[in-house]
Amino acid sequence: MTALQRLRRWIGEHLVLALGILVLAYTFVPIAIVVLMSFNDNSESRNVYAFQEFTLDNWTNIFGPDQMLDSVLLSIEIALLATLLATILGTLAAFALVRHRFRGRGAANLIIFLPMASPEIVMGSSLLALFVSSGFGGQLGFVTIFIAHVMFCLSFVIVTVKARLSGLDDNLEQAAMDLYANESQTFWRVTFPLVLPGIIAAALLSFSLSFDDFIITNLNAGQELTFPMFVWGAAQRGVPMQVNVIGTLMFLIAISIVLAGELGRRRREA
Repeated sequence: MTALQRLRRWIGEHLVLALGILVLAYTFVPIAIVVLMSFNDNSESRNVYAFQEFTLDNWTNIFGPDQMLDSVLLSIEIALLATLLATILGTLAAFALVRHRFRGRGAANLIIFLPMASPEIVMGSSLLALFVSSGFGGQLGFVTIFIAHVMFCLSFVIVTVKARLSGLDDNLEQAAMDLYANESQTFWRVTFPLVLPGIIAAALLSFSLSFDDFIITNLNAGQELTFPMFVWGAAQRGVPMQVNVIGTLMFLIAISIVLAGELGRRRREA
């Protein structure tokens, strides 16, 4: 085999891996910039994303700018509550759509995708019109943000849990029944543990979408100020570097949850 043939063979064997690494590197470049800028001291520069000097002040004074702490806490509170309700309702709906046959099931599956396929400006303005016509026009705030977030998170939860349910092997439940387990025991000891990873994934996705949302929130927030809205307002004057600290923390928390889940799965399989 000539050197050229060996080179072609090596490229053929490693091309997909190399392309995958390049795509991952391209994806993580913005995240790396956010992490880098969380250590940036730009107090003397108008260009907030020009690295001036290394500092730990941003990490020791995370909530330095006015209203930043309140906006972060508000976003976390809404995201947690919206995730909880959307996950419960979405899981129940997913079970109904996968395990039961009823009139209108096909239409329900189609309608579920509409919030995911519609532009956020359309959904946000539609929800605003709904709130105004329902008497919430002068009371936009926490409640309307919460309802709006549950509405658009619900579809993502249903689709995620449905995908997990559709991939389950029915023979496992039938085997539990053959071993004299009743329906309740089969559900809690067989079905629910198998579906739980999908439910957790749906909850994490729902929390991320809720915490990150700006367009729908901005249209239905009233006088409330969530973290994305704070960042948008601060950008008019110059984004404080503490915003990068919050972004880095959220990324690290997400990675930690994923790693903990993977380690737990490997420990159970060992």
